[in-house]
Amino acid sequence: MFLRAFLLLMSCVLLAACGDAWNNPYPASERGQNVMYTAFTDRPKHLDPVQSYSEDEAAFLYQIYEPPLQYHYLKRPYVLVPGSAEAMPTVRRYGASGKELPAAAPAAQVVRSVYEIRIRPGILYQPHPAFAQRADGTPRYLDLPPDELDDVRVLGDFRETGTRELEARDFVYQIKRLAHPRLHSPIFELMAEYIPGLKTLQTRLAEEAGRKPGEWIDLDAFELPGVEVVDRHTYRITLKGAYPQFLYWLSMPFFAPLPREADRFFGQPGMAERNLVLDWWPIGTGAFMLAENNPNARMVLVRNPNYRGDVYPCEGEASDEAAGLLKDCGKSMPFLDKVVFSREREGIPYWNKFLQGYYDASGVSSENFDQAVNMSSTGEVVLSDEMTEQGIELLTSVSPSVFYLGFNMLDPVVGGGDTQGGRERARKLRQAISIALDMEEFVSIFLNGRGVPAMHPIPPGIFGAREGEAGINPVVYEWRDGKAVRRSKDVARRLLAEAGYPNGRDAKTGEPLVIHLDTTPGGLGDKARSDWLAKQFRDLGVQFVVRPTDYNRFQDKIREGNAQLFFFGWNADYPDPENLLFLLHGAQAKVKESGQNAANYVNPEYDRLFEQMKGMPDGAERQRIIDRMIAILQHDAPWVFGFHPKAYSLQHGWVMNRKPGSMVRNTLKYQRIDLERRQALRKEWNKPVVWPLAVVVLLLVAIVAPAVAHYRRRERATGVGGSA
Repeated sequence: MFLRAFLLLMSCVLLAACGDAWNNPYPASERGQNVMYTAFTDRPKHLDPVQSYSEDEAAFLYQIYEPPLQYHYLKRPYVLVPGSAEAMPTVRRYGASGKELPAAAPAAQVVRSVYEIRIRPGILYQPHPAFAQRADGTPRYLDLPPDELDDVRVLGDFRETGTRELEARDFVYQIKRLAHPRLHSPIFELMAEYIPGLKTLQTRLAEEAGRKPGEWIDLDAFELPGVEVVDRHTYRITLKGAYPQFLYWLSMPFFAPLPREADRFFGQPGMAERNLVLDWWPIGTGAFMLAENNPNARMVLVRNPNYRGDVYPCEGEASDEAAGLLKDCGKSMPFLDKVVFSREREGIPYWNKFLQGYYDASGVSSENFDQAVNMSSTGEVVLSDEMTEQGIELLTSVSPSVFYLGFNMLDPVVGGGDTQGGRERARKLRQAISIALDMEEFVSIFLNGRGVPAMHPIPPGIFGAREGEAGINPVVYEWRDGKAVRRSKDVARRLLAEAGYPNGRDAKTGEPLVIHLDTTPGGLGDKARSDWLAKQFRDLGVQFVVRPTDYNRFQDKIREGNAQLFFFGWNADYPDPENLLFLLHGAQAKVKESGQNAANYVNPEYDRLFEQMKGMPDGAERQRIIDRMIAILQHDAPWVFGFHPKAYSLQHGWVMNRKPGSMVRNTLKYQRIDLERRQALRKEWNKPVVWPLAVVVLLLVAIVAPAVAHYRRRERATGVGGSA
C-alpha cells in the first residue's frame, strides 16, 4: 500500500514536470493568450491628458488617447503624420493688414496663424458608462442618487456602456480644459502666449469655481475666441504670430479629444471619493483602453473593440526591411489583445523575470549591464554570448536629450565681465576646459558607453545635426582618419596660457586658478565623478572644488547667478532644433528673464539668427542658419557640450515590430508576439527541477519505511496472539 502511494506521488511529480512551468507568475487563464507582458517601476500620478507630462504616464496615455497627429513609427528623422486627423492641418498665416501671407514670408511679418484640422469621420470612443443611455435616449448614469454608487469601486462595476462618434467639439472641449483652474496644466502658461483668450478663460473659470466650490463646471458655457468648431468634423485654432512648432504639440495628449459626457459623468458627487475620475480612468479612441488600474501592483490595457484598425506602415528607414520591420506592411492593427504592466520596485526581480521569459522586453540597468552586453575591441557595445544564445536582441537609439556642463556667463572668471579683453580671456579658458574634460572617457566609465559625446546642443536624428566631418566641434575635435579625434591636453594648456593662466596660475598675481562646480548630492558631486573631474583639471594645473548643496539651494544659486560651473540636462519636448537651441537664447536668460538659459549666455548675432530660424520650415536655408548658430556656440563655448544619452533595451526574439525612438510613444499597437515561440521557450527555460523533491521523498521513505514495517509486524503479532 505504501509502495503504491509512493509510486503515485512520483508519477504526479513527473507529470507536473512535463506540464507548464511551476514559476509562471501569471494566472492560468492568460496562458496561450495574445498578451504582452512588461513592467513599470514608478506609479503614474496623472492619467488625465491635460495634466500628464511624464514618461511613466506616457506609456499608458499614448495607447489610449489619439491626438490629431502622431509620429511615423519607422521614419527617422521623425516625421509627423495624421493620427485622428484625416490629413495634416492646413496652416494659413496673416499679416498686419489682414491679408494672407505666402508660406515663405518671414516669421516677423506674421500676426496670426490659423490651423484648420479635419477629423476622420467614423472614429468611435471606447465603450464607456458615460455614453450609456436609457431607452428614451437620456444618459443612464447621470444625476445618480448616492445609493446607486454604494457597490461601485471601479469603472467596470457600471454594467452598461455605450459609445459615440468622435467630433470636433471634443477637441475644443479639451483645449478649454487647459485653462481649468482645478487642473493646473503644465503647458498652460506656454499656450496662453499663443492662443488668444486662454488667460481670460482661466480667469472666468476661476470665478465660476469660486461661486460653485466642488461642483462640475460646464466648459461649453464659456467661449474661447482662439478655438472654434467649424463643423462636426472640423475645428480651427488661431495662434498669435508664427509658431510652426505647434504642430508637434498637436501630437501630444494635451490636444487629444475629451468628450463632455465623460467630464460630466466623472464630475458627479461621490465619484472622486471612489477614485472615479479622469485622472484614474482615461477615456479615448485609441487602440487600447485601461481595464485594470492598480498602480501599486498591476495595470492592464486591453484592445479597444471600437478601434477603427489603422494599418501598419510600409515605409521606413533603409535598414528597416532587413530588420524585419516591414513584414506586417498594410496589416490591420493592433496585433495584441492585452498588455499587462506589473510593478517592479527592484531591478533584480525585473531582470530575472525577463531572463525567464516572463517579461517580453527589458531595459539595461547598471546592475545587469555586464551580464547583458560586452564592449568590443573597437569600443562598440555588443550582446553577451549568454544573451545571444537565448535569442535576445539589443536595440539602441540616441535619445533626443543633451547633458552639459554649463558656465555661468555672469561669473567674472568663466564669463569674463564687462571688458572685451576679459571676455576673450574667459572664452579661451572655457575652450581649454572643453578640450580637457574628456567626455568619451566620462561616457565609458560612468555610463558604460551609453552615450554619444555632444558636438553642440542638437542630438543626432533631429534636423540641424550634421554627420561626419561637417558635424564635429572644430574647437574641441579634429577630423583624422575618417573620425573625430579630441584635441590634446597640450592644446588645452596653450589656450589656458593664452587666457592668462599658464600652468593653472594667474599670470599677474601668481594665484592658483580655482574652478568651482555647484551641484547637488547624487549629481556630479558624487565622489567617483568628482575625483574624475578633479583629475582632468589637475592635468591642466587647475584646482577644482565641488560645492554640493541641497536641491532647493542649488536652484536658488542658478536663479540668482551665483554658480560658476554646473551640470544640467534637457529632454526635447519635440524633435525640432528650436527646442534645444532656445536653451542658449538671450531672451531665455535665467537671471534676467527667468528662462531656461541657465548659462545666462547672450550673443546678439546668435539671438538674431535664433529669431529668424525658429519660425522657418526645415530646408537648406534653415540648415545654413543653424550651421552658423552652432559655429558661434562652439567658438564661444558657453557649455562643455557633454553627451547625448543612448537608450539600450533588450527584447526576446518572439517580439516583432519593436523599434526604439523616444518621440514615438504610441508604440504598442504596432508590436506583435510570436505566441508559439514564447510558450516553447518559456517551457524550455523554466523546466521544474524535480530531483531534489524525489530525494526528499526517498529520504522520507528511508525514514518512515522501517517504522511502518515495525508497526505492521507488531499488528500481525498482536493479531495472532489475540486469536490464540
